[in-house]
Amino acid sequence: MRVNCVGAIIVDDAGRLLLIRRGHPPGEGLWSIPGGRVEAGESDAAAVRREVLEETGLVVTVGALAGAVERAGPGRTVYVIRDYLATVVSGTLAPGDDAAAARWCAPADLARLPLAAGLLEALTSWRVL
Repeated sequence: MRVNCVGAIIVDDAGRLLLIRRGHPPGEGLWSIPGGRVEAGESDAAAVRREVLEETGLVVTVGALAGAVERAGPGRTVYVIRDYLATVVSGTLAPGDDAAAARWCAPADLARLPLAAGLLEALTSWRVL
């Protein structure tokens, strides 16, 4: 089964990346960009806006597709993840929904965090860091 998912690559004016620590599987305890499943009938942009708001309390505008990856899930599940560039327009950063924590991270901090598998490699190959 293929599951459509989206993620938001949000970098602030200081060059820091917004990350959340997953509070539930998959990836519980790991740091990743905000995102999740695309609901039935929902566009990718709408899903990005909803997921970011639910997980961080921030309202974003969604920009260009940065890249896409596929990740194996439980059983025969494959997560098809499309990550988009996004910009914060309002809100106050606070973890919510399935995010146990949320923070801005300088690129140098990323090597010291337990990141979701393949995240750093994908962001680097897409030249967003």
